[in-house]
Amino acid sequence: MSTSVRPRPARPDRAARRRRRSRPDRRAWAFLGPFLALYLFAMVVPILYAVYQSMLKVERSGPMGLGEPSVGFAGFENYSLALQQETFVEGFGRVLLFGVVQVPVMLLLALVLALLLDQVSDRWAGLLRATYFLPYGIPGVIATILWGFLYVPGVSPVNDVLGDLGFQPDFLGYDNVLWSIANIVVWEFAGYNMLIIVAQLKSVPQELYEAAEIDGAGPWQTALRIKIPLVRPALVLTTVFSIIGTMQLFAEPLVLKKVAPAVTTDYTPNLSAYFDAFANANLYLAAAKSVILAVVAMVLSFGFLSLVTRKQRSER
Repeated sequence: MSTSVRPRPARPDRAARRRRRSRPDRRAWAFLGPFLALYLFAMVVPILYAVYQSMLKVERSGPMGLGEPSVGFAGFENYSLALQQETFVEGFGRVLLFGVVQVPVMLLLALVLALLLDQVSDRWAGLLRATYFLPYGIPGVIATILWGFLYVPGVSPVNDVLGDLGFQPDFLGYDNVLWSIANIVVWEFAGYNMLIIVAQLKSVPQELYEAAEIDGAGPWQTALRIKIPLVRPALVLTTVFSIIGTMQLFAEPLVLKKVAPAVTTDYTPNLSAYFDAFANANLYLAAAKSVILAVVAMVLSFGFLSLVTRKQRSER
């Protein structure tokens, strides 16, 4: 009796299998295509066009420059002119001071609210989350107008009450208007950052809390040694968002400018670029200021991320 051995099918080479895996899936690109097209149109193209605009300038010909204007290449002339304006550079210092004080206060408040909500029963947690998040749903212009009524003397009930107590606060004065704006921004965005931290807290396994309770850890120890370390990614994310938002400070000082003489057209870099473009009709200088603002925001954001990453590696 003879037995025949069937030949085993040849296995594909590992390199061939690796090449097949590395090939992009056409169906994935079909889903990503609309997003990438929209991203290029709404993000990349405007940035490149702003960089292009910042390299141009208006050239005038004829006697005393009264001839027909034309657009010529300026190189880095607009950037040099922007950095030579002391008020523009001072605006960066102002928003940096604003961020150093306002961002930690806002994130600390958001963290405290998130930790408190994590202790509340589900019956009340939803209502409280919606209440804290509600200010974020109000546009910045409307929020500033609402708070403006609380800042303007003669209109504000807060000023009247403090006046009866012997205090005469000047919320819109030169020394206080920056912190009045910070108060508005904290009121607007603390609830938004709180929701990000709450979402991170909900992903923490309940077994960790049960183990901590068995070990005799109280609410404070659980919060300090378990919850806060585990929500660090959410805190990093909200900090980056807050840094970018600080550099883009615009709506609040623009609205308060009507009632606060201390807020000038160069109060923030974003405000300076806006007035150059739409009040002074100098689009090319405004484009240069916008590019500088974007570069500074990018450097600060990536600098913070690299600092956090380096710290995490050193802890390991």
